[in-house]
Amino acid sequence: MALDDDETRVEEVSPYVTHAVQTDPTSESALRELGVGNFDIGVIALPNIEQSVLATIMLKKLGVRFIIARATTEAHGIILEKIGADKIVYPEAEMGAGIAYTLTLGNVLDYIPVTSAYGVVKMVTPNHYFEKSLAEIGFGRTGRLEVVVLLIQRHQDIIISPSTVELVKPEDVLVVSGLWNKLDELFSLLQKPQK
Repeated sequence: MALDDDETRVEEVSPYVTHAVQTDPTSESALRELGVGNFDIGVIALPNIEQSVLATIMLKKLGVRFIIARATTEAHGIILEKIGADKIVYPEAEMGAGIAYTLTLGNVLDYIPVTSAYGVVKMVTPNHYFEKSLAEIGFGRTGRLEVVVLLIQRHQDIIISPSTVELVKPEDVLVVSGLWNKLDELFSLLQKPQK
């Protein structure tokens, strides 16, 4: 069920949900009447800080067990956490960091933060990696890069959990994971000209 006080947004989301209702998402009586307390998970993505705080309080009061709330600032996130939100997301900050990575590091196509210390990155293979094995490059749990290759996309083929003996081809796109400091070291190496 999707709720919003804006009729246009309710109409836009209605094809994608079972029920879309125009109502005040901070009104206890409206939420109670709609039976939101019967839902296991609530997602609060309201842009207004006051509304998101009130909606979080109402969902908790009505018995929603797990609440995911969008925060626009760190202070907003702290408030939501203190009043009972179980997971806080910062989509603008995460998107900004992702765009920064892709703009400043030419080989990075996309990035996903898994935790504050760990991430997954989709990257184009640099020329100096062609025809070398993943082990020679330094990938793997015990490799010198301490970054793991989760999969290789080679044209339409996907190689999941490739062996460290797999040779990197010119058309390969690698999806790698590791601690951010290790990924940053990898990206620094990618930017340096090879001798």
